[in-house]
Amino acid sequence: MKKEHFYVIGVMSGTSLDGLDLALVEFGLNDDKWSYRFVSTTTKSYSKSWQKKLEEARYLAVDALAVLDRDYTTYLAEEIQLFRNQNPGYTIDFVCSHGHTVHHKPDQGITFQIGNQKELSSLLKTSVVCDFRVQDVALGGQGAPLVPGGEYYLFSEYEACVNLGGFANVSLLKQDQLIAFDVAAANLIFNTFAQKLNLPYDADGKIAAQGLLIPSLLEELNALPYYKLEFPKSLGVEWITDQLTPILNACDQEKVTDLMHTYSVHLARQLVNVLPKSGKVLFSGGGTHNLFLMQQIQTISTAEICIPNDLMIDYKEAMIFGFLGLLKHLGEDNCFASVTGARHNHSTGVIFEYN
Repeated sequence: MKKEHFYVIGVMSGTSLDGLDLALVEFGLNDDKWSYRFVSTTTKSYSKSWQKKLEEARYLAVDALAVLDRDYTTYLAEEIQLFRNQNPGYTIDFVCSHGHTVHHKPDQGITFQIGNQKELSSLLKTSVVCDFRVQDVALGGQGAPLVPGGEYYLFSEYEACVNLGGFANVSLLKQDQLIAFDVAAANLIFNTFAQKLNLPYDADGKIAAQGLLIPSLLEELNALPYYKLEFPKSLGVEWITDQLTPILNACDQEKVTDLMHTYSVHLARQLVNVLPKSGKVLFSGGGTHNLFLMQQIQTISTAEICIPNDLMIDYKEAMIFGFLGLLKHLGEDNCFASVTGARHNHSTGVIFEYN
């Protein structure tokens, strides 16, 4: 008889470097409809040392990056095992880990996430599903965004889903075919500004709310060529360095509050430009806690903006990577050509069995 009930740990490390999100989730299949239940969640903040290592990883030579990869795999195993020890009453079917993205240049056929080593399975003594992006890029895809592959199955009651992480991405669920793409940089920019004020982030968007609009900067941001590109398309930190940082650095004489305010207005406009005009749109990801940003979106959007509870806001992505790993385990498609531009739909990820 086919198993229809699973306990999975999903692990996500985002580009904003705020830490590891871990979610123990119960998945069930009933009448071909998937359900999920958060059993336990936690976020392990990165130490200053790990933040620095991950931030500088993309500049490392091959040998040094291989060492970091091994060290990060060990670190992941320790944190996942600690989380598992805190939830002793559950038999885990497998762990599904995104790893941490160091390089993402799909136009050059490159994407690389550390922490996706076979040793993760050996250390945890559990089967692991990981390395979700490489296969898609090898098939000519963007390797991102991947979360829509889970949203398609789990959130079909919404017109669209938006994740506000290091980057903002959108999934349009009610099209003839699933469409999703990265919209713009999000928390990576806000956090960089906040750090200029010796703060880790702009809590509730209060700093941005105090600022004033810089019209010339808003115009220049809105004119970035990426926004006019057809999908499939995705963003990496390389795009920020090449395209966005020069524009923002040219405004370094402006007040940080004004820069944050202007970027919030810009991001809200770019999101609303691609959102459905009506129906329900689910928001999640850390940026959803940014009240000023969400107010900007709600003011100009004609759709129904849905802000869920904190559990969903903070752990939806980790939960979905758990689900993507489950689909991979079952041999079901979890990555769609209409989203990434790959040559065909496929079941992406690598399975390291532990026997």
